[in-house]
This record gives sequence, C-alpha cells and structure tokens, in this order.
Amino acid sequence: MNKSNKTAASHHRKKYKVREDDQVKVIAGKDKGKIGKVLRIDRKKDRVLVEGVNMVKKAMKKRSQNDRGGIVEIEASIHISNVAVLTKSGDPTRVGYSVENGKKQRIARKTGEAL
Repeated sequence: MNKSNKTAASHHRKKYKVREDDQVKVIAGKDKGKIGKVLRIDRKKDRVLVEGVNMVKKAMKKRSQNDRGGIVEIEASIHISNVAVLTKSGDPTRVGYSVENGKKQRIARKTGEAL
C-alpha cells in the first residue's frame, strides 16, 4: 500500500453498530456475561470502554492536594467484536437498519423493535 492511499483511507471514519450509551453484554473473554453501558469508542483500535467491565489496577500519581494517588481500579477497553447490543428486554441482538418515512433507524434483528 503506497503512501497516497494510506492518507485517503485515514480520513474515513469507521462506522459501528454499537454506539455510546448503548447497553451491551460481553459475549467473550474473562468478563463474559457482564452487562454495562458503552462509555467510549476507540475507532482507530476497534475497541470499546464498557462501564464496570475489564477492570484493571493502575498506579495513579497524586495530581492535586486533595487527590489521593496510589493504586486505583479503572475500566480497560475490550474489542468491539466481544460485545453485543441489548434490546429493551435485555436480550443480546445484532443491529440492523430500516428506513421509515425518510429517517434511518437502528432496529434489533431479533425482535424488530427500534433501538
């Protein structure tokens, strides 16, 4: 791949069917079965940060007078392929799209309801 193609491809923003604030279920890995809210999506690395999932210990430096340093537990990202979007009833589903009167809408493949 030559340089000119690489720069053109880097401007394209990846589209995912998972969005921030979606309720997702972890379907693979050490936290399999856990449910949480998507906090952030890293499009460059195809990873998502899910609330309360993949907790790791991190040594934090004291930043201010009232801030306590030491070892804290924070969420680490997991690969986007390891999460499934949940329906309102709490079932994991794949996401599809439907166009109704000019508006594109995300729908649950399992039930057909709007997400």
